[in-house]
Amino acid sequence: MQGKKDFTLKLFYELSLDRLVPQEDYYRKISKAINFYFLYPSTKHYYGTEGNESIAPVVFFKMCMVGYLNNLYSDRSLIRFCTDSLSVRLFLGYDLDENLPCHSTISRTRKLLGEEVFLSLFREVLRLCVEKGMVSGRRQAMDSAFVKANASMNSLLEKEVLDDVEKYADELNEHSEYTVTPERKKRVEQHHAYKARHTKDILGADGENAKFLSNHTHYSPTDPDSRISTKPGKPRNLNYSGQLSVDTSHHVITGVCADFSDKRDSQCLEKLCEITIDNLRENEMDMGEVLADTGYSSGSALQYLDSKGISAWIPNFGQFTPEREGFIYNKELNRYECQRGNKALLPFKNARTDKNGYTRHIYRSCESVCKNCEYKEVCCGEKTKFKKIEQSEHYDLYMKNHIKRAQNEQYAKRMSQLRSSTVEPVLGTLINFMGMKKVNTRGMAQAEKHVLMASLCYNLKKLLKYKPKKEQVHVNYGMLTGKFVQSSFFSFLDFLRLIFIRFKQPNFGM
Repeated sequence: MQGKKDFTLKLFYELSLDRLVPQEDYYRKISKAINFYFLYPSTKHYYGTEGNESIAPVVFFKMCMVGYLNNLYSDRSLIRFCTDSLSVRLFLGYDLDENLPCHSTISRTRKLLGEEVFLSLFREVLRLCVEKGMVSGRRQAMDSAFVKANASMNSLLEKEVLDDVEKYADELNEHSEYTVTPERKKRVEQHHAYKARHTKDILGADGENAKFLSNHTHYSPTDPDSRISTKPGKPRNLNYSGQLSVDTSHHVITGVCADFSDKRDSQCLEKLCEITIDNLRENEMDMGEVLADTGYSSGSALQYLDSKGISAWIPNFGQFTPEREGFIYNKELNRYECQRGNKALLPFKNARTDKNGYTRHIYRSCESVCKNCEYKEVCCGEKTKFKKIEQSEHYDLYMKNHIKRAQNEQYAKRMSQLRSSTVEPVLGTLINFMGMKKVNTRGMAQAEKHVLMASLCYNLKKLLKYKPKKEQVHVNYGMLTGKFVQSSFFSFLDFLRLIFIRFKQPNFGM
C-alpha cells in the first residue's frame, strides 16, 4: 500500500539540539580533538572592560574554520550556512532559538585580532599532529601559489610619477619657479623608457583604449599590497603569494606565510624557512633538508640554507653554466684561462648589479691577444674584439650545489619526485577545496591570517582522518628455528625413552 506523508507544523516541540546531531558528527570530533579555551587569555588584551560584550573569540575561530572546511569565500554565505546547519550550531554553542552574529561582526573581529592569535591556533593543531606521530620534521617540501586579492584590475591607477610630467616640463623651463632635481629627472626618464620599451610590440598597443598595466606603472588603491602577477597561459590578476612548507612524512603543513606576488620564490625562502624552523622548534624538532623547485634557486637562498646547516635539494636555475667550453676558471687568481688559440687570460674587471638586484662578476680579455686568434669569430663574434664572461657572485655556491646533485643523481631525482608528490597536492587541495583561492579581506596582514586559517584547517582534516599503523611484531625466525629444533630433539629423546622403558618392562603374566 502506498504511503502518503502529511506535514503540519506543531506549536510546541520536545527536543534538544544535542539529540538531533549524531554522535559521530564531524564537528563533534573537532570539539573532542581541540581545546579552544586557550584562546580566551590569548585575546583578552584586545578588549576593554566596559561596553557591550563582543562575539566570543572561540565562536569566531570556530565559524572561520567552518568556512574553510566547507570552501566558503564570503562572510555572508558563512552566516547563512551556519544558521541552517544543526551540527554547526551545536559546534558553535548556539541553540535553535539563538541568532548567530552578523557577517560584519566576523569581518571586524578578523581585523581586530592580531596575527599571533591565528598563529597560536595553527601551532596548536600542529602540536596535535606531532603528538600523533604525523610529523618527522627532517625533510620539508616547499612551493607557492597565487591567492587572488579582493580587488579588481579595473581599480588600477597610474602612479604619481605621470602626474608630474607637466610639472617636470615646467622645471625644464628656465623661467619656471621650480628647480630641476636630478632624482626627479632620473625617475621620469626611467619611467618613460620602461613604457616605451614594453608597450612597443604589444598586440593592440596602438588602440584607442589600449592600457599597459604593470607594477612599475600602476597600483591598486583598493588594496595597495596586492600586485599584478600571472602564470603562463593565465590572465593577469591582482594576487598575493601563498608560501607553503609541507612535511614529507604525512603531508602536514609545518609553515605558511603570505608575501607580495611580484617577488621571486627565492626571495621568500628565508622568511618561510624561519617560520618553519620556529614552528618545529616549538615541538623540539629540527629541519634538515629542503626540497624545492628551480624558482627557489638563487645565490642568497643557497647561502642562507648553507649558513643554517640545511641541505638544499634545489635545481640550479637554467642560466647557470658550470663549465665554459674552451675555458677553465682559476679560483686562486680569480680569472678565466683560454685553452685554445692564443691562450688568452680573462682577469676580473668589475662587478655589476642589474635591476633585479643580482650581482655579476665581469671577466674580460685584452683586444691585442684576441684580435689575431683563429677562434675569434666563433668565440667573440664578428664585431667584438675581446672575450667577456659574466659569472654570478655566488658561483661557488651554485657549483657546490651542482656537484652535490651530480654525485647523488638518483637521490636528487627521487627528492624532486617526492617534492612534487608532497606539496603540489596540498596546494591543489587548499586552493580548490579549502577556500584559499581568494582572500575576502584586504591588506598583507589579512592575507597572512587567510593562509594560516586555510592551512590549520587542512592539518585538522589530516589529523581527524589519521589512523596510526598497527605495530608490527618483528619475529626473529632464526631464534624460533633454533628453539623449534631444540624442542623437537628433546621430544624425540622422550619418545625413545618411553619406547625403551616399555620394551624393558618384565612380563609378569608368564
